[in-house]
Amino acid sequence: MPHKFRKTRKKRGTRTVGYGRIGQHRGGGQRGGHGKAGRHKGKWSYVLRYEPDYFSKKGFYCPNQKQVNVMNVSELEDLAAILSRENRLEEKNGIPFLDLASLGIDKLLGLGRMTKPFSIKVASYSESATRKVEEIGGKIN
Repeated sequence: MPHKFRKTRKKRGTRTVGYGRIGQHRGGGQRGGHGKAGRHKGKWSYVLRYEPDYFSKKGFYCPNQKQVNVMNVSELEDLAAILSRENRLEEKNGIPFLDLASLGIDKLLGLGRMTKPFSIKVASYSESATRKVEEIGGKIN
């Protein structure tokens, strides 16, 4: 509840209302500006210490480039283990079937080794991936 003996009532009539001689209340003067002001001047040491990449630009952005999600042959067994734990692994002709397209994988690459045969559905694949899958007895659709 307002009352007449508040501190602000006592300070009325004084020039600075208790905030010192030269502009120490209004504005962002004490804190060195508002927001990110002064990053190239007064707050330069902050930039060097905590955000060294603040002003740098790296590379370029091509808006027409499509991001391709890839998976290597060596990762197929781990994926099959995860899917079998979740009861989502299908079998076709006695071989585990992996539908990579439904999992968001666009291309199968041939890095690494595999020990179990799989029937794989994927949009595109490399020659080495085809060779490694077919050597073991699997196939790519």
